[in-house]
Amino acid sequence: MRRVGLRAGLVSMLVVGSLSACHPNSQPSHGAGSIVVFAAASLKLAFTQIGEQFKQVNPGVGVDFDFAGSSELTTALAHGAIADVFASADSAPMDTVAKAGLVAAGPTNFAANTLVIVTSPGNPRQLGSFADLARPGLSLVICQQPVPCGSATRRIANTTGVRLHPVSEELSVTEVLNKVITGEADAGLVYVTDALGVGSKVTAVKFPEAAGAANVYPIAVLKKAPQPAMAQKFVTMVTTGTGQQILNRSGFVKP
Repeated sequence: MRRVGLRAGLVSMLVVGSLSACHPNSQPSHGAGSIVVFAAASLKLAFTQIGEQFKQVNPGVGVDFDFAGSSELTTALAHGAIADVFASADSAPMDTVAKAGLVAAGPTNFAANTLVIVTSPGNPRQLGSFADLARPGLSLVICQQPVPCGSATRRIANTTGVRLHPVSEELSVTEVLNKVITGEADAGLVYVTDALGVGSKVTAVKFPEAAGAANVYPIAVLKKAPQPAMAQKFVTMVTTGTGQQILNRSGFVKP
């Protein structure tokens, strides 16, 4: 599947620093018969499978995904990026897009996700609770505040009173996971679905406080969608039947 090139385009737009830089001709072009879906990084595995199912049901129609942190995607859309569908890892980014008048109709909540601690295989630091993440000398990586996984992390920290001292804060949950997998960090906070997706590459440690900071995922057709009818069909697949089955197998739960 073709990646639209969000980050390169976004950097260019931010350097120019004005909406006038976002001329339609500078936007990623839709392939013939394709829809473009902007989706939170944590949806990559599930949405890739849903995309394959969508193409089988709709022969000749392609699905081009751009997976990134929800806040990155929100910023890109605000600066004029064109897509057919937006799926966020939390309601706040979707609310921002909707308030900007970029959503064709009310968003639909289609999944929920919770955080887990991930460590190197075998949990060598023997982490067993959220409070353990505050241990001196522990190399912890989390998501940045605007990113839904970062917002959930801070809600838990505020509720528990645990003060975290991360060595880095990343733009997406995927980047947090990669730092743990490569050994750049002792531990990270990612979604259950991300830990499940990489199997034995990490050990996942669940903690009860995560249930109080579950993220609900909304999806919507965008107002400037070049392929609105097909975009709606994709949203329908995500929110019903086949899409819900794939999401459930990937570790998501109903909102």
